[in-house]
Amino acid sequence: MNNQPDVSIIIPTYNEGNIITSVINGVHLMMDRLDRTYEILVINDGSTDDTPEKAQSAGAIVISHPYNIGNGAAVKTGIRQAKGRFLVMMDGDGQHNPEYIPQLLEKVGPYDMAVGARTSASESYLHRNIANGLYNHFASYICNRKIQDLTSGFRAIKADIARQFVALLPNTFSYPTTMTMAILRSGFSLAYVPIKANRRTGKSKIKLLRDGSRFFLIILKIAALFSPMRVFLPVSFAMFLTGIGYGLFRIFFAGGRYGPTSAMLMTISVLIFLVGLVSEQIAQLHYDRSEKRD
Repeated sequence: MNNQPDVSIIIPTYNEGNIITSVINGVHLMMDRLDRTYEILVINDGSTDDTPEKAQSAGAIVISHPYNIGNGAAVKTGIRQAKGRFLVMMDGDGQHNPEYIPQLLEKVGPYDMAVGARTSASESYLHRNIANGLYNHFASYICNRKIQDLTSGFRAIKADIARQFVALLPNTFSYPTTMTMAILRSGFSLAYVPIKANRRTGKSKIKLLRDGSRFFLIILKIAALFSPMRVFLPVSFAMFLTGIGYGLFRIFFAGGRYGPTSAMLMTISVLIFLVGLVSEQIAQLHYDRSEKRD
């Protein structure tokens, strides 16, 4: 291995001893076919089984957390420790087929990040497909660009760009959501590579209700950080229309006066709009200073 490899493959793991050797061997097989130096980083997130021993025996560099912090935290450790100019992130549970790594790396160069977008041929549960579809539509509105797969953890990205967003990434499974939206809202380019994802080996660590609600909150947080008016403007408009509608209903159908409730709703809508406008200016100033520092 070169001390400064061209590509770093980051594999976050937690109790994946049954499959990790197969995953690493598959990565070796694909990367050895490419004329590029590489390293494989397995981030052991406090596993209680033999995951780190098997990963090291398979030829990976193992970095261990003293206890389970989270999938996103493992990815952040990998980004910080990686030496390659390009980073490939993939799950250690067998869902991601290493044969797609060359396609992802081929896209990174013309593009800043490439994401493996799961197709209908992927082995996944119906409720997750429905949830992913909702996330994709919501995030597409926020980013004003079609997002094919918001939550896919199989991706390649330029290392210097990935490090710009490490502080934004959560410690949980929702790090792909944050990274994708941060990349798009910052004006970097994104490409998709169609992939067929496998059914994971072992029990899933993602809880639909807990992590699903967290995904939506993260989308809103990133939207408020990168494009506040995409959130504040529709809320303000909806509240303004509600105020007018309620007032007109009282006048024409309830036989009453316009009323203070309608006036209050309309006033709040104006305040929400102004807060969004100020937030937009603050976000712009933040990026102006960031560009000057770079």
